[in-house]
Amino acid sequence: MLIGDGINQTIITGNHSVGDNFTTFDSATFAVVAQGFVAVNITFRNTAGPGKFQAVAVRNGADMSTFYSCSFEGYQDTLYTHSLRQFYRECDIYGTIDYIFGNAAVVFQNCNLYSRLPLKGQFNTITAQGRTDPNQNTGTSIQNATIKAAADLAPNISTVNTYLGRPWKNYSLTVFMESFMDSLINPAGWHEWNGTFALSTLYYAEFNNTGPGSNTTNRVNWPGYHIINATDAANFTVSNFLSGDNWIPQTGVPYSSGLN
Repeated sequence: MLIGDGINQTIITGNHSVGDNFTTFDSATFAVVAQGFVAVNITFRNTAGPGKFQAVAVRNGADMSTFYSCSFEGYQDTLYTHSLRQFYRECDIYGTIDYIFGNAAVVFQNCNLYSRLPLKGQFNTITAQGRTDPNQNTGTSIQNATIKAAADLAPNISTVNTYLGRPWKNYSLTVFMESFMDSLINPAGWHEWNGTFALSTLYYAEFNNTGPGSNTTNRVNWPGYHIINATDAANFTVSNFLSGDNWIPQTGVPYSSGLN
């Protein structure tokens, strides 16, 4: 367990990046693989900036790991939810391109997702989930989030497109539910990775979101995109997706077991 004095009070910072010849995996400011790891009240930061390509603030490959009231600050590839079961509650995540990515089974609950200003000509993608096989019980579930533009992007949302995600791997799985989406989200919602790659094999879903960016009228019409009901959405809750009722209570971190 790692306990800080609060977001922006306890800061773990680094600046490794692909632009400076690190791999994405090795660019992480902070990496954790310890089962049952808990972090509370800490800011994790990668200051490489938008011009240095992939630059990870945290890489997490720890089963039954929990981050509570933490902040993750970077640009491209801020938070690498690498593998196994993970839970994030009341965290702030800042980035530009694919800033939540990886192939964990992960639920983000009551978090703030802040898209930043990318380089000129770039667009933002919040998620890039990396499921490579339809039998993997992995995916990114984002519940009761607040999705807004960071201070540097806010004056520029008319010129920068921001999307909920794009398919990094063939069976990319991402669900946004019960979240507030501000006007920065492009009406199409989602962006392709490369042409038609994975558009029929991915699983992207939205359930009961609110805000000006949540209107699904002009969303993508890919075979793998779905507007789901409560029965389907329940599959992506803490209880069902992470078996979280078995391990989150002992961390002392508050959580919602099911839908709101």
